[in-house]
Amino acid sequence: MAADDACPLPSGAASAPPSACPDTLGEPAGARAPHDCGIRLSAPSSMAEQQSRREGGGNAREEAVTAGSVHTAIVRHAHCSLACGDRDELSPSDAYRAAAMSVRDHLVARMDATERAYDDAGCKRVYYLSMEYLIGRMLQLAVTCLGLDAQYREALLQLGVALEEVAEEEHDPALGNGGLGRLAACFLDSLTTHHFPAWGYGIRYRYGMFEQRIAALRQHEAPDAWLHPAGCPWEIPRPHVRHAVRFFGHVAVRVDGTRTRYRWEGGEQVEAVASDVPVPGFRSGNVNRLRLWRCEPLSGGFDLSLFNAGRHVEAVAGKARAEAISAVLYPEDSSEAGQQLRLQQEYFFVSATLQDIIARHKASGRAVSALPQQAAVQLNDTHPALAVPEAMRLLLDHEGLEWADAWQATVALLAFTNHTVLPEALERWPVPLVQRVLPRIMDLIFEINHRHLQEVESRGANEGQRLARLSIIEETHPKMVRMAVLAAVGSHAINGVAELHSALLRTHLLPDLLDLYPARFHSKTNGITPRRWLLLANPQLSQVITKWVGTDEWVRDLSLIQGLRAHASSPALHADWTAAKLANKQRLAAHIRATCGVEVESVALFDCQCKRIHEYKRQLLNILAVIHRYNNIKCSSFEERARMVPRVVVMAGKAAPGYFRAKCVIHLINAVAQRVNSDPDISGLLKVVFLPNYSVSLAQLIVPASDISQHISTAGMEASGTSNMKFALNGGLLLGTMDGATIEIAHAIGRENVFVFGALAQETHSLRHSLRFRQPIHDDRLVQVMRTIEAGVFGPPDDFRPLLESLGGGNDYFLLSHDWASYLDAQHSVDTLFLNPTEWCRRSIIAASMMGRFSSDRTIAEYARDIWHLQPVVVPEVLNTR
Repeated sequence: MAADDACPLPSGAASAPPSACPDTLGEPAGARAPHDCGIRLSAPSSMAEQQSRREGGGNAREEAVTAGSVHTAIVRHAHCSLACGDRDELSPSDAYRAAAMSVRDHLVARMDATERAYDDAGCKRVYYLSMEYLIGRMLQLAVTCLGLDAQYREALLQLGVALEEVAEEEHDPALGNGGLGRLAACFLDSLTTHHFPAWGYGIRYRYGMFEQRIAALRQHEAPDAWLHPAGCPWEIPRPHVRHAVRFFGHVAVRVDGTRTRYRWEGGEQVEAVASDVPVPGFRSGNVNRLRLWRCEPLSGGFDLSLFNAGRHVEAVAGKARAEAISAVLYPEDSSEAGQQLRLQQEYFFVSATLQDIIARHKASGRAVSALPQQAAVQLNDTHPALAVPEAMRLLLDHEGLEWADAWQATVALLAFTNHTVLPEALERWPVPLVQRVLPRIMDLIFEINHRHLQEVESRGANEGQRLARLSIIEETHPKMVRMAVLAAVGSHAINGVAELHSALLRTHLLPDLLDLYPARFHSKTNGITPRRWLLLANPQLSQVITKWVGTDEWVRDLSLIQGLRAHASSPALHADWTAAKLANKQRLAAHIRATCGVEVESVALFDCQCKRIHEYKRQLLNILAVIHRYNNIKCSSFEERARMVPRVVVMAGKAAPGYFRAKCVIHLINAVAQRVNSDPDISGLLKVVFLPNYSVSLAQLIVPASDISQHISTAGMEASGTSNMKFALNGGLLLGTMDGATIEIAHAIGRENVFVFGALAQETHSLRHSLRFRQPIHDDRLVQVMRTIEAGVFGPPDDFRPLLESLGGGNDYFLLSHDWASYLDAQHSVDTLFLNPTEWCRRSIIAASMMGRFSSDRTIAEYARDIWHLQPVVVPEVLNTR
């Protein structure tokens, strides 16, 4: 489309001053043809018609949102917010930004109304502290939550573009990495949907963790530049909300009468500057917020005198140091500099957040001692554990409370969720590092630990080894601060995230604290939001569910999908169910073709394992079994092949940059894929695909298409897992060990509907112990797989030597060789059942229908009842036009 063909702005708008924006731009005169290369800003109606609509619309807050008013808002933002001129065509990126800004107008109005309602109610709020949030793309979710999906679809079609096309322009916000961040996002969704007064707090990472690229079959990391040069259209900058955060320096002591006072001085200060992201709820007038901090130098970060002296790099060194703190999620910490940056990042986050919470509490006119009655602070894993000494610092040094009062308030304020059973994931910081970077905080940790151990001894638990286990300080060289113990000692509630994990928390991780504080321990099984993971990710299946349960209220009350179970054998439901699954598999197949250049058949069994790459998650076991399948196909007769189930193996996930063996697993997966996919001899019976740069949006493609998904962690090592919930809710059957939440899913949907294999958690310790004294007995099929790798079939065998060595002797900590035979048996059962499509479909329906318990709505209701003591505040649902 030529620029000269674009419609000009009305003459009234053309005569306005450059800084002015016309009040409205009119209804569309028509849409462009689908083959046009640009998106044209449609001609407005007459000014008289605009005035008539304004006069007839009444109060703007009561005016119905129509496709016309949505179109007007998009065009207005295109002109006024993006400065697309009267002859400009909107690029797809501009169309997305203009649409997002128009949606944000509605969200901001509701967010303001929500805060007023909370203030008027004088209610308690929960503040959720998480180092990561995988919130996913927001445009489609927001319009769905607002009930404006139809209006936006029509308005965008009037501009000549589909909502789905515009949504593809949105980059996933790079604010998280894995299940921890996705859970946090689900929780915010559920909190808002069910009217709970809540704020999320996190960091506004400039580059996220990394963008995963595959080159020469290996993972390579690149900056994830998710932020548009003009910023994120969803965030609302709050430049006036800023808090100073100090590093280094020293602690000054002075005696004031009978009281000793402490003041942290010197060193270097930075500023935390806020941005807010609205969090909509489904069919809810409430809109909560996620507040994100970016780090800036306190004094501007530019030293003119140094610059004028020719020391140009030194002149901006302070700015670079400050901005590094919020640049990347989880900086690589294998170096001392990396450890320091990561520690600074965690303290920066909790200090800014607690200062913000206390400042807003005091602004309400309430005494700071009343903070726990008005606020609950939930620590999402150990990353925010420095909130314990930081809360004490603020209450003691800034608010003047006595120690006993400050400690009582801190413990009543904070609650701690543990998310891991892996010892290496339980954060520990060297005492010398903390003393140097955070001197006042280290002093407080020492004092907290001293008083804590005094209390332990006063209760008669004065045996030396037990005191050592209960101590926040680990007496190693150097001494270490044990963050999980710090968080547990300083919180009134401690919870695991699945029944097995909570039991291990009590018996293995913190058993002595359980004896000391039994009432603090809870179990809260994780959940997922059905809004993102069914309604948005799988509209085809959502329509089927609504049709067969007779209502769409399941979107807010997932237990209603249990109504499907009564129809699990219905041929009509089977037809609807399989049609939805096929459509999703075709959609994923098209993405695989476009991304990897690999053709896959949609009728094949889609076998998916998509999660962070880690040895305990055992992607290695999966790819070794793929090699076994490949070998088996190669040596089979034509008649035998005719009876085999075609399979498409889809894997995705990132390995931490410094995790060599996990990156080696990715290399092997891609090497196997290259060989298998180029081998004409296997006649389409097997395809292997590794989809790079796993994200929420990619998961929304993969999860609905899965026939079988693998959750095969070594038993006792997965705290919960939530991908198992997403796959099962979307009608995919599970293949897994009895670990994490898979145990509870198997109980809910029936163990006969899960393909279970492997050792149990209570067996793993003795199995590992036995490996120290004997060579593992390898199944002949595993030996053959290892020989295939050593023969160079998938590339130089030395490339994969670390993986092969991990299976030998006492190295097989993750018990792959032990679980191998039962894993292959489970895979055989999968193939056998898939050959019976009627029974497969029946089990798929039953599995999905019994997943109501695994909604994050249920999890949040339990937190609100048992830990936060939080009541909902319903904000009336009012549509707005801006």
